[in-house]
Amino acid sequence: MAEFVTQRQHSPTEVTPRDSASTGTPDWAEPLDGAEATALLDRARAFVDPELRTAVESLPGSMRRIARYHLGWEDADGTPAAGNAGKAIRPALVLAAADALGGAGARAVALRAAAAVELVHNFTLLHDDVMDRDTSRRHRPTAWTVFGDADAILAGDALQALALRLLAEDPHPASGAAAARLADCVLELCAGQHADTAMEHRAPEEVTLDEALAMAEAKTGALLGCACALGALYAGAGAADVAALDGFGRQAGLAFQLIDDVIGIWGDPRRTGKPAGADLAARKKSLPVVAALTSGTPAAGELAALYGEPHVRTDADEIARTARAVERAGGRDWAQSEAADRMARAVQELARAVPDPESAGGLLALAEFVTRRSR
Repeated sequence: MAEFVTQRQHSPTEVTPRDSASTGTPDWAEPLDGAEATALLDRARAFVDPELRTAVESLPGSMRRIARYHLGWEDADGTPAAGNAGKAIRPALVLAAADALGGAGARAVALRAAAAVELVHNFTLLHDDVMDRDTSRRHRPTAWTVFGDADAILAGDALQALALRLLAEDPHPASGAAAARLADCVLELCAGQHADTAMEHRAPEEVTLDEALAMAEAKTGALLGCACALGALYAGAGAADVAALDGFGRQAGLAFQLIDDVIGIWGDPRRTGKPAGADLAARKKSLPVVAALTSGTPAAGELAALYGEPHVRTDADEIARTARAVERAGGRDWAQSEAADRMARAVQELARAVPDPESAGGLLALAEFVTRRSR
């Protein structure tokens, strides 16, 4: 299957396959034009947004106002806005998976499932921002900073309920299995978030890399895997293909999280919409940090000492020093290499269910997109 390497000369967060002429990789595992993924995302947003808006309109007024703000449709005072509602990666995966296994007809009937996945994703964002005390998302203040903790949490709860109701009311024969799978995914997301929170209260040397990877799979990989699995269910796929699509999404999700963690340390705030080094300031045990802490290098000891000190949210020099320690201890290189490996595993899973290169192209384009981000 495809062998991937990190191409540092292009972008610190770019993962690309090697030339198939030298590796024997199938042609369909070659890098795809980013325009294809952008078109898939734009199409997903255009198709799914009406479902999302209809669902959000059914919320009680107080919850509706917060949801509209969080999704970028309104400003805090209720004025209509054309804000950024996110890239629509998860609904695009639902539709691309349905298309890959069942064609355009399956894609057309999977819109509610795609909207449900996006609602669950935004439920997690609302809650994560409260727990992490993040003050900025999508280049605007987070909902809890505008409406308060309680209202942001309740709005997240409401979005989760809407997601399950969308599937419960869907007459498609796969909707019951999809609802059960999405509910199981939410349980896994909660377990992953709990593990992440618990890690923050443990000494730096007590967290293993296997624990951190398992936590990341639960927090991020599970929902991307679920998105792909729901698309497969709506295409009428068998259990083996549904499992393979879930595996594809999980591995791509881990690659996504690895790159996101790199961006969280070294990304440009003007592009990320978040302060530089916010994860380091909060002493988050992200994947590059845990890899660095467990590297056995002299820099790992320096990093452990820094992480043993109280939070230094506003100390830019200390944050920069911490970032350098992570890099010297190999955390950045490991994260990029591991992201490449996870993408290779994702391609293997995808080929199990969708061996046809043309049919697999959309899913691969989306997976490539999330690991080529520079912000």
